[in-house]
Amino acid sequence: MLALLAACSTAEGAPARVDTSTAELAGAPSCAVTARLIPSCGAWWGVAPEVFTGAPVAEALRGAESRMGAGADVLHVYHRGSELFPTPQEIGLARDPGRPRLLMINWKPSLDRTWADIADGALDRRIDRLADHLRRTFPERFFLTLHHEPENDVDARSGSGMQASDYAAMFRHVVLRLRERGVKNAVTVMTYMGAPNWAAKPWFEDLYPGDDVVDWVAMDPYADDRVRDFDGLVNKTRKEYGSWPGFYRWMQARFPGKPVMVAEWGVFERPADRAFKRRFFESVLRQIKRYPQIKALLYFDSPQAPRGNTSFDSDPGAARAFTQLARDRYFRSTRVPRP
Repeated sequence: MLALLAACSTAEGAPARVDTSTAELAGAPSCAVTARLIPSCGAWWGVAPEVFTGAPVAEALRGAESRMGAGADVLHVYHRGSELFPTPQEIGLARDPGRPRLLMINWKPSLDRTWADIADGALDRRIDRLADHLRRTFPERFFLTLHHEPENDVDARSGSGMQASDYAAMFRHVVLRLRERGVKNAVTVMTYMGAPNWAAKPWFEDLYPGDDVVDWVAMDPYADDRVRDFDGLVNKTRKEYGSWPGFYRWMQARFPGKPVMVAEWGVFERPADRAFKRRFFESVLRQIKRYPQIKALLYFDSPQAPRGNTSFDSDPGAARAFTQLARDRYFRSTRVPRP
């Protein structure tokens, strides 16, 4: 772990701020946050709160924090098309004087233009408008991911505009244009689905936009009926894809100098096994330290996610285990930098 942190510090820049209060209470050395928002101690704890409930983001976040009995370091929000972000509510939550939060902003630049169109400049006015908004309203560092989970949107046919290489070109174009327009505070995240069936596609490696435009790499794994614990979540393998090592193992080998984010993770209800969520959250507490390259863990909290209920407190046992996890020292050792 110390070697990893040293590598990250060298690759990602010198610490931007040191906050000793939590670390000293824990009897640990001072913990630093790099310019690319990498915590040197433990990992960020985050949430996409009460998704698909219709609750305003501030109400949803405070509701989720109240239910889990702990604050979130990172708030994960979603934007599409011409929406400007962060919104006033999101800015207020990021700058909360009692509990500042990092923003993880998930943006799909368009739902009707192809990736090739965007790479060729079709949305440049939209990108420039967003850059102007960011420069005026939000100088703080924030995480930005573009069209997350692109795998199931790939159309491998020649000329589709939605090939894997088109995605990489789109990502590069958007990031570089934002930077050219003065947006220097976006910490960029490449977010994969985290599923072996997509990783086995011949075009999978073509999705990656390049080290110069990607600061973090991320996965969005969910505990379906073939996942038993955290180990199985972040390193999903399938017998029909025997050469796939699992996402964490692949990321370790492919991106040894980059931090890993679990940008969405959730545990579905198992009607025949009501204790499964509790046992799963307990496994995270036991196993998270086996994965030192994971520097952020963001839960997807929704009573009506597309494939089921991922609410972390759908039964009392799960709620207690999740609260214990959220309060663990591993996720409380580095404080969010204040604006």
